[in-house]
Amino acid sequence: MMRSPLSRFVPYLLWGVGVLLIFRGARDLLDSRIGQAQAARAFGKTEPGESLARLTIPRLATELYVVEGAGERELRRGPGHLRGTAFPGENGNCVIAGHRDTHFRVLKDIRVGDEIVLETHSGRYVYRVRRLRVISPDNTAPLRRAADAELNLITCYPFYYVGAAPKRFVVEAELARSEIAGSSM
Repeated sequence: MMRSPLSRFVPYLLWGVGVLLIFRGARDLLDSRIGQAQAARAFGKTEPGESLARLTIPRLATELYVVEGAGERELRRGPGHLRGTAFPGENGNCVIAGHRDTHFRVLKDIRVGDEIVLETHSGRYVYRVRRLRVISPDNTAPLRRAADAELNLITCYPFYYVGAAPKRFVVEAELARSEIAGSSM
């Protein structure tokens, strides 16, 4: 039986697509690792793409550097602080977004009551998780202004979805305590 030219070409096409997908995944993972190393070196600057804070989740043994800005370039480096929202420790809503398939994958294991620590050059701020939500992408409630110091971490959901995820996962936390210039408040 003779094979058609198309049937001889399909395996090579599938191999090529597979190699391309592996390359893109490896590139994204490498970009995120390199971005976090660069963010660690730039820790404390507030220019777009520069490190603003160190975010740790002690129970999950996680340490990430938060960059200023939430554009595509910034989010490749690390979780991004949305410009125009409160800075860590300030009264208001501090919003940090990150990719579910790199830096914020760890949020799949977060629980109500967990501590999230944001360290900046001005202090150390400990937030306690009060609620976890899954919302639609057009729900802007996590971006609202707030009178008290609160934190919203936002990523796409479901965590293991292939392609553009249809929902958002939101971690809501409130400021539990802060330490400024070596003193506890």
